[in-house]
Amino acid sequence: MPLSKHEIDELIRLVSLTRDAEITCEQCLALVAEFAEHVLAGQTVPQGLEAVEHHLSVCGECREEYEALQATLQHMDDA
Repeated sequence: MPLSKHEIDELIRLVSLTRDAEITCEQCLALVAEFAEHVLAGQTVPQGLEAVEHHLSVCGECREEYEALQATLQHMDDA
């Protein structure tokens, strides 16, 4: 089955975001809580966590995990 124009555009977007050094989903999820705490506190993301930020921009599954964690942390701060 051929890819739609939208699917092709998304693949091109993801390829253009590829870096020489990428982290895996496992590595991302190991650091995502620390990343979320910085974002929630309005702090600049430390250089060591920039790879997490990048991974979340290209990986929908990890981004979903991050968003769920962020919502939980936000709810805890509001309580």
